[in-house]
Amino acid sequence: MTRVGFIGWRGMVGSVLMQRMYQESDFKNLDPVFFSTSQVGQNGPNINGQNSTLLDAYSIKDLSQLDIILSCQGGAYTENVYPKLQETGWDGHWIDAASTLRMSDDALIALDPINRKSIDIAYEKGIKTWVGGNCTVSLMLLAIQGLIKENLIQWVSSMTYQAASGAGAQNMRELLIQMGELSNSVKSELVDSQSDILAVDKKILSTMHSPSFSQKNFTVPLAGNLIPWIDQDLGDGKSKEEWKGQVESNKILKDTYSSIKVDGLCVRIGAMRSHSQALTIKLNKTTSIEKVNELISSGNEWVKFISNSKQSSIENLSPAAVSGKLDIAIGRIRELDLEENTISAFTVGDQLLWGAAEPLRRILKILINKAQSL
Repeated sequence: MTRVGFIGWRGMVGSVLMQRMYQESDFKNLDPVFFSTSQVGQNGPNINGQNSTLLDAYSIKDLSQLDIILSCQGGAYTENVYPKLQETGWDGHWIDAASTLRMSDDALIALDPINRKSIDIAYEKGIKTWVGGNCTVSLMLLAIQGLIKENLIQWVSSMTYQAASGAGAQNMRELLIQMGELSNSVKSELVDSQSDILAVDKKILSTMHSPSFSQKNFTVPLAGNLIPWIDQDLGDGKSKEEWKGQVESNKILKDTYSSIKVDGLCVRIGAMRSHSQALTIKLNKTTSIEKVNELISSGNEWVKFISNSKQSSIENLSPAAVSGKLDIAIGRIRELDLEENTISAFTVGDQLLWGAAEPLRRILKILINKAQSL
């Protein structure tokens, strides 16, 4: 049976991955080994009725005994361990949630509903490094796969509205703390429905700008606010998160679909979980909005088409509506009064599922099935 090592399985993405693997009974087809960077020797999870002991995630000797390693530990861990493991001549498969290896020539970004053909080609060529893609890129491609299949897209401008969970668990906690601090600062005023709302607003702003306001992780307020920049400054006016849109999209599409131009702005908002994106799409040819709706609806089994009406949109096209679900909602599709063959769309999906854990779970399953078929 295939021996699979799990690192970072208790973190946010790792926990969602574990939940999905339990739900899909994935552990029945593998021999799991659990590692830790901080609790070596303690009890691991009970899998298939078997108790496990946590091994040292930095032990190259133990890691090199595995057929597959799946890491949700983060980029620093990958940078530390991956090269050392390669130096030993280890011949197993490495699956990673971190972005560190995404653009390496000997790594493939795995998003099998989009690029299963590329996965099969890479496997036959001997590629053994598989990386989960950027969350908004994966969600966008899945949402508009129906148009991509028909080679209808010339370019996409994606304006993202990314949840706090994309920055990590501590950032989610900080957002909640900020919400509480803002609410508590005007607690007495909120009890009185006749209180001056402008005075309430002034007090809220004062609280936000107070030196005591919790902002260790975000460095600025997010509750009642937004942050118009995500990830590193590349020095050319573009953030690294925005750079990923085009380069990762086209690495995923390679071998299967035509390349497309992708650009836009990435913004952090005060949602807890699930990323949203407003898309402006330039089509290659005139296509009726009815046909566009039909193609998007049939793109894959996870797309959830939302009709472009007020009630349907506000009820179904939001982070609250899709969090915890594999559905990728897309709606607000209409022709724009800008130039010919330009349409809008708004899409939202749980970035901890299809944006992170689910592609890892699925590439693991693909690799195990291939190994067992030999």
